[in-house]
Amino acid sequence: MPDWNGIFRDFWHLCVAFALAGTIGWNREAEEHNTGIRAFPIVAMSSCTFVMIATYGGSVDAQSRVLQGLVAGIGFVGGGAIMKDGLTIKGTATAASVLSAAALGAAVSMNRFGIAVSLTILNLVALRALMPIKNKLDGVSGR
Repeated sequence: MPDWNGIFRDFWHLCVAFALAGTIGWNREAEEHNTGIRAFPIVAMSSCTFVMIATYGGSVDAQSRVLQGLVAGIGFVGGGAIMKDGLTIKGTATAASVLSAAALGAAVSMNRFGIAVSLTILNLVALRALMPIKNKLDGVSGR
């Protein structure tokens, strides 16, 4: 017989990861970046799933290896968001946000909802509230 409590718990974790990362993806989509509303929730849910799999029945060493693999793999995915155009490099905030989405997915899978929510809020603050400061430092008028 299926473990319905476990299935519901896992589904709940995936929904939370989806919702939190979706807010970051929505921001990136609104800013017209290539990586956005679809990619961020998928990254968070995938990260959440890998850590849940390692957590159930796995040792602490197994969990550590999964987290190390996630960081390396997400670094590769985030690197795809970075583009060089002459002397300008674009996409670093999006790449960092992809890493953040993976981290929040891992936090959700470990029942660290406070970390996941805090990370989401601070990520959005960095993307939205710091934009005027970045534009001023870059010598660009506000968006």
